Amino acid sequence: MTEHTVTWHKQLISPNEAEIARVLQICNACRYCEGFCAVFPAMARRLEFDSKADLNYLANLCHNCGACLHACQYAPPHEFGVNVPQAMARVRMETYTNFAWPAALGSLYRNNGLTLALATAGALVLFLVLTILATGHLLNEPQTEPLAGNFYAIFPHDTLAWMFGIVFGYAVIALGIGVRKFWKEIGPGRPSKEARDEAINNALTLKYLDGGHGEGCNDEDDRFTLRRRRFHHFTFYGFMLCFAATCVGTIYHFVFGWDAPYAYNSLPVILGTLGGIGLIIGPLGLLWLNLRRAPLHGDPDQKPMDRGFIALLLLTSASGLALLVWRETGAMPLLLAVHLGIVMAFFLTLPYGKFAHGVFRCAALLKWSIEKRQPNALGLGSD
Repeated sequence: MTEHTVTWHKQLISPNEAEIARVLQICNACRYCEGFCAVFPAMARRLEFDSKADLNYLANLCHNCGACLHACQYAPPHEFGVNVPQAMARVRMETYTNFAWPAALGSLYRNNGLTLALATAGALVLFLVLTILATGHLLNEPQTEPLAGNFYAIFPHDTLAWMFGIVFGYAVIALGIGVRKFWKEIGPGRPSKEARDEAINNALTLKYLDGGHGEGCNDEDDRFTLRRRRFHHFTFYGFMLCFAATCVGTIYHFVFGWDAPYAYNSLPVILGTLGGIGLIIGPLGLLWLNLRRAPLHGDPDQKPMDRGFIALLLLTSASGLALLVWRETGAMPLLLAVHLGIVMAFFLTLPYGKFAHGVFRCAALLKWSIEKRQPNALGLGSD
């Protein structure tokens, strides 16, 4: 690579990406942390760090476990100031913004994550409350059949299907466009079945939240703990159980013609209840860790985004469980409006908040599974 080309590349990278390049040059000479996670063996396959695509890829491959920070002899207060987790976190934030679609919404959420999340939820809840107020159903007396527990008596099934179909479709399209742009930039090539299966396993088990030795992350200090990994699992699998409950309910309605409300011992209700409990435990735990985490472990500017996402998860699960418990009372219409408004806000902000990190990280994990099977930068064969 010529000197002119290197200069041209450096003009394209941001100051935060330049900091990763500086830090990784030091790490590539040391390599003490090579066994901690996928970032360091991926780093070792490169001779230079002036490619924006490489820097974005490595930043999203980092799981911010903190192990390398506490193991590093050049970490602050050393004059080299090597802080891999913080440098990676700042570039990940840029990734969520730069690849967001539409881009303006990514920038808005980045700067006002918590405020925007709560304002969106509040506005949608108010709209739905005013809608059912006009129907005369708001805060009725304790319900009798057929209204008791029947959400479709408040909002017709087709209306709900269209509302959430549009919102969910928008979230999928926006996330899909973003990750497709990211995938095209990092240019990993076509995955083999072996690489794809490995990446899926690494994502579902959160392999790289074990600190490289199975003992876990460093949250507040140099003590290892599996708390972040476990709370992430509660959150992710709680979300998936709630999604499964929605899918089963859809099958019940359209395939078998079984209309809601479903019994407490039915499969959709059991899945939704378990998922809601997971989405209480996981986000509460992650919020607790977020409040206690050492400042050097991440980017303080991301806290509004992190907490906005956690707040919507908690409000979604809490309102859903409350709706289940009091669905046959006069509070059902109001609780339904609150829950639906929060869920809609959750999906509308999904492509721009913390949820996006899971999608980009899965793409980075897949690239790593492909890359490790290819010749490295020195042409010495695959790992």
